[in-house]
Amino acid sequence: MMNQFSHKRTTAADPDFLSLIAQLDQDLRGRYQPYQAFYDGFNKVDDSARVVVILENEKPVGCGCFRPTDDPLCVEIKRMFVAHDHRRQGIAERVLRELENWALEERYPFARLETGNMQLEAVGLYLKSGYQRIENYGPYAGMSTSICMEKRLVFS
Repeated sequence: MMNQFSHKRTTAADPDFLSLIAQLDQDLRGRYQPYQAFYDGFNKVDDSARVVVILENEKPVGCGCFRPTDDPLCVEIKRMFVAHDHRRQGIAERVLRELENWALEERYPFARLETGNMQLEAVGLYLKSGYQRIENYGPYAGMSTSICMEKRLVFS
C-alpha cells in the first residue's frame, strides 16, 4: 500500500501537533543542553499560532506553525519538526511551503525564524527555500547557538 500524505491547517491545541512538538522538545534537549532551558521560554505557541500538520495515512509525521510578530508585515515560523523515521521525504519542505502560502493569504509578505547552529538539516532547508541570514533578533540577540533568517514570501 502506498503512503498517503495529507495536511491539515489547525491550531496549537491540536493533539497531533502537541504530540509532534513533544518529540521536537525531546530532540532539542538532546542537542542543546544546557541552553535548552533558556530557549524553552521562547518556544511557546498560543492561540495566535497557525499550525500545519502533515499526516501519513492519518498518522502525524511533521508540523510547523507561524505566529504574527510586532511587525505587521512579518510572521515568525516556529516549531518545525519531522518525525525521525520520516525525514528526507520532503515533508519539512511541504510544511514550510504551506505555512508561507497561509501567511501570504493573510497578507504577510515576510517570514522570519530562528534555528539552532546544531540543526544543519534545518539550516540547509531554509537556505534552499530562499531564507537569508539576518542579525539575531529579539531574545536571540547575542545567542551564539542561534541562527536567525528571513525571507520575502511569494506564492509557490
